[in-house]
Amino acid sequence: MSEITYLQAVADALKEEMRRDEKVFMLGEDMGVYGGCFGVTRGFLDEFGEDRIMDTPISEGGFTGIAVGAAMAGYRPVVEYMFSDFVTIAMDLITNQAAKARFMLGGQVTVPLVIRTPAGSGTGAAAQHSQSLETWFCHIPGLKVVMPSTPYDVKGLLKSAIREDNAILFYEHKLLYSTKGEVPDDEYLLPIGKAGVMREGKDMTIISYSLTALKALKAAEMLAKDGIDAEVLDLRTLSPLDNDAIIASAKKTGRVLVTHESVQKFGVGAEVASIIGDSEAFFYLDRPVRRFGGEDIPIPYSPELEYHVVPQPDTIYEQAKALLK
Repeated sequence: MSEITYLQAVADALKEEMRRDEKVFMLGEDMGVYGGCFGVTRGFLDEFGEDRIMDTPISEGGFTGIAVGAAMAGYRPVVEYMFSDFVTIAMDLITNQAAKARFMLGGQVTVPLVIRTPAGSGTGAAAQHSQSLETWFCHIPGLKVVMPSTPYDVKGLLKSAIREDNAILFYEHKLLYSTKGEVPDDEYLLPIGKAGVMREGKDMTIISYSLTALKALKAAEMLAKDGIDAEVLDLRTLSPLDNDAIIASAKKTGRVLVTHESVQKFGVGAEVASIIGDSEAFFYLDRPVRRFGGEDIPIPYSPELEYHVVPQPDTIYEQAKALLK
């Protein structure tokens, strides 16, 4: 095991898959000479060359279309958007082409496409560069959505995503890149669609994903000082969700708080609450499932305001305490 950053884990996963399979290539803005907006692909151009590390024009719709076609032709493209907000420019290619081609053509083609993109707030990048839009794609049949929270998870899940024969939105929160964690030196894969228990507990469950899962861990530590033993379940994958893990944890503790950075209304929290409410776990609940997501406003530029419109450890703690009253 080695302790590495989340950014290094992403870079290592990409390099290993490109070395393993010559059909894997990458394309996006400033990926080559510049090394990526956040430095993930620094040095890749020297090793893999311009045929496999492709700097593109500022045209997400254009190069996403190229990637969809290449995937259908047997390649395994990995697209990078500088910011996840820019998916809006390529929505038709993602939701009407990549997501549906395999189904509409009766399985004659597959679309092994991974779209990597930094998501979320916390960098002062304002309303058009700080959104959490993952829920959009959870609503589209034919797409998978992955949002890992740790270096270990991001490496294992990214390698699995690249080997998948389906289109995948792979979100990497900007504030996670500098976080550190232990990662095996030997190769490993993690299954897409399986949640992970980050902290065992018996009094309540906090369900989350991505950066907010780490905030939930901090909130659980605060709750422990009050004698409350909180379990933290990291979803890891949003589509498909791990229904079995969600239901098992809800049955175990009887109290569930779901928290995420994306806007609360019509969000992942509502789906998780519905899964619990429609299962046998409903009869184990001592309280209704509580949701806690982002405020229903664009992300402000002001750092002080930006901090307060998404869940933080102290506000997750407060929501948990309110649930237990």
